[in-house]
Amino acid sequence: MANGWARDGAIQDQIDDTVTDAVRLARAQLPSGEGFMFCEDCGDDIPQARREALPASRTCVDCQAARESLTRPAGINRRGSKDSQLR
Repeated sequence: MANGWARDGAIQDQIDDTVTDAVRLARAQLPSGEGFMFCEDCGDDIPQARREALPASRTCVDCQAARESLTRPAGINRRGSKDSQLR
């Protein structure tokens, strides 16, 4: 059941679009190219298991976690309510 002027299935379309955008963003952030044996941030060895799982990895797990903690997710507001757009 749609609300207001929205057609039936509009909510599911919003959910699908949000998931699709998140997958695209995750794929875009995957490292590419040749990986390193040593972390480019701290210089420690990158474990063999990490290099096998992510062949293009350039940082150790700890340094990558630190990098990711500094990034803020930038989502798209699909709700359209005025209050949510002001945040």
